[in-house]
Amino acid sequence: MSTDTGTGTDTDTETDRRSDLATDAAAEAWRGIAAEDDETDAVDRRTGLRLQHRARLLVVELLRPHRGAVVLAVVLLVAETLAMLAGPLLVATAIDSGVPAALDGRPGPLAWAIAGYAATGVAGAGLRSAFTLLSGRIGQDVLLDLRRRVFAHGQRLSLDFHESYTSGRLISRLTSDMDSLMDLLEKGFEGLFGAVLSLVGVTMLLLWLDPMLAAVVLCGFVPLLVLTRWFQRSSRASYRRTRSTVARLIVHFVESMNGIRAVQAFRRERRNDEIMDRLTTANRDANTTAFLTVAWYVAGVRLVGNATLALMLLIGGLRVLDGTLALGALTAFLLYLRRLYDPLDDLAQFFNSYQSAAAALEKISSVLDTPVGVPEPTRPVALPTRVRGELEFDHVSFAYRRAAERTVLPKFSLRIPAGQTVAVVGATGAGKSTLAKLAARFYDPVAGAVRLDGVDLRDVTDVDLRSALVMVTQEAFLFSGSVADNIAMGRADDLGPPTRAEITAAAEAVGAREFIEALPDGFDTDVRKRGGRLSAGQRQLVSLARVVLADPAVVLLDEATSSLDIPSEQAVQAALETVLAGRTSLIIAHRLSTVLIADRVLVVADGRIVQDGSPEELLAGDGEFTDLHEAWRASLA
Repeated sequence: MSTDTGTGTDTDTETDRRSDLATDAAAEAWRGIAAEDDETDAVDRRTGLRLQHRARLLVVELLRPHRGAVVLAVVLLVAETLAMLAGPLLVATAIDSGVPAALDGRPGPLAWAIAGYAATGVAGAGLRSAFTLLSGRIGQDVLLDLRRRVFAHGQRLSLDFHESYTSGRLISRLTSDMDSLMDLLEKGFEGLFGAVLSLVGVTMLLLWLDPMLAAVVLCGFVPLLVLTRWFQRSSRASYRRTRSTVARLIVHFVESMNGIRAVQAFRRERRNDEIMDRLTTANRDANTTAFLTVAWYVAGVRLVGNATLALMLLIGGLRVLDGTLALGALTAFLLYLRRLYDPLDDLAQFFNSYQSAAAALEKISSVLDTPVGVPEPTRPVALPTRVRGELEFDHVSFAYRRAAERTVLPKFSLRIPAGQTVAVVGATGAGKSTLAKLAARFYDPVAGAVRLDGVDLRDVTDVDLRSALVMVTQEAFLFSGSVADNIAMGRADDLGPPTRAEITAAAEAVGAREFIEALPDGFDTDVRKRGGRLSAGQRQLVSLARVVLADPAVVLLDEATSSLDIPSEQAVQAALETVLAGRTSLIIAHRLSTVLIADRVLVVADGRIVQDGSPEELLAGDGEFTDLHEAWRASLA
């Protein structure tokens, strides 16, 4: 099959398409993780408001399943606040009425005031305990739901996302950002609601006790409002920087530890230390700025509060002396005034936790708002009951988002009949691996369609596609656990776990049973992190055993033998004869020894097929395949 070359009209259309995409991208630049790309962590006001709105919507969505528990928690907090507000009134009653009555030989009023004060204290403690337990449970349930969402969505996001958004940043979303949210849910909201209820209740009681003194107190709210507005703006920017700097720090740490062999082999420790020092310094400076902002705010609140209290003592004391204010009323007023400003400290701590959590929630919501690159079809089309495995690329065009200026596949067309083994060779960057990724639907084409048995892959559910098609990559990734567990991954979850006999049969089919049974615990041997206990060839044989267990109609091999030594390659080659028998196969290869088992060979250059034929036919003639084969033989020599 040949590749269409396109026309001038096609070029104009492609230019218009890219222009439209650029316009759409500019309009939606704040969505997903786009707002995280600015290393300065500075966002314009409009984008900042959008990020805050999106984060608030996420909070509402997370709390919706817990509406009843949230209402009950608010009721408990209101009851506790009422119990707390009753205390100073009982003190005033005891001073103005209870003490004089006791001096006249009537101790009853004083006793009742004291008993009432003790009862409000006990009730307040019990209500606070119940509220703390309930709010803690709500917070943990919300965090559990959020962790599940981020992890599940992260697994669904396309390769394009994961190739540009490092795993360290995702780890930061699930660790340090979650810790900030935990602080807010466990302590922040309690401080917020408690402070608001106290402010409202105390203000009403102050106005009832003495309107003139209350008016003086309310005048002190003017500098508090100005100070709070300044704090909100300053701390929001500070905490955005802290969330970004800690994410970069985690990224560097994760990459350094994952690549520790390269770090030690190339003596990069000193350079890594320098980078880590710069990142930790930036994180320290960002946190210091945030803490200084909190410190100035708390100091300002306490200064206003103490100045107001001193003024109230002066005015109230003079009025007590001239008989226009009772001593008990002044005492209650001062106690309420203290309870008016003490919650402002809690409010400051809430704002501190809130700004840190809000910045973290913006980052988390940006991941959740990132669209899935290969979404599930809204109206799925079922594959045939028995998938034959015919694979077709119909005028497919494709360009990676991170390099949109370069089209990898321009109008590529190819049909692979069911049961045929096709090998694709060519120079690095020719588009070979892109074909495998499109066939596996790790990406969707920009134009055209990839079909399996005549059905567009975009119309096939992920479950159906993974049951019909399996991909084996260059690096056989094994998870921590036993060899048997790693082979069992080949069986889809909806089919139930395979038996040990089926796992053993799959390993034997690819020639892996002998080396597996020679391991210390046989099939129960722990392969350790990334399968580090096994050699590269052994890991690849385990991955091929997965394919046998999965029994797909189509097998994609992307450089499956390129990292193996000659003995390992020969073992894998023998296993491939079993794996590929009777299945449609697309083999992406650099080593031409793998190519020779194919029914048909395609030579690809610049996203186009330049040669197509059987290995024998192409070797017998002149052309790029012959040159590649000679170069491969020379490399062996």
